Amino acid sequence: MRKLRMSELNRLSTEAFKKEEKFPFIIALDEVRSLLNVGSVFRSADAFRCEKIILGGLSPQPSKEMNKTALGATDSVDWQHLAEGLVSTLSALKAEGYQIWAIEQTDHADDLRKWQPNLNAKQVFVFGNEVSGVSDEVLAICDGAIEIPQFGTKHSLNISVSAGILMWDYIRRIKS
Repeated sequence: MRKLRMSELNRLSTEAFKKEEKFPFIIALDEVRSLLNVGSVFRSADAFRCEKIILGGLSPQPSKEMNKTALGATDSVDWQHLAEGLVSTLSALKAEGYQIWAIEQTDHADDLRKWQPNLNAKQVFVFGNEVSGVSDEVLAICDGAIEIPQFGTKHSLNISVSAGILMWDYIRRIKS
């Protein structure tokens, strides 16, 4: 098996990426504290052509240190920082017709394998703090929660891993 050269990968430039149509979803980070996690989410958001990332509360804004995991995706993916948190912005997006989903373990969460999104509606996927998850105030706005099934002794995934899995699954559904 031959490994492809960089020139054969047909990657978009940052300028071309910004002009391309994005898939109809936004990633919202609710108090995600690790700049390496946030950087990794930017990188996945670029890979799956996300509309934008909303950084809520104490979630760090792009920085030189974040580029260790973002690898330049902070330049290609649109983003917005909301120091006051996500509640009012998510409420406004809901009023615009977006469906809001927490990626969280709750007593009523949909198993990702069985989740049936409305593929005609735009989506917002909310990921929470590394320790406490999505806040109760944000959960109250959400249309539902999605849980990624796990089968080991740990019952949580790193937020950047969860974001990558969710984005891949959502795009897979759109493209099928």
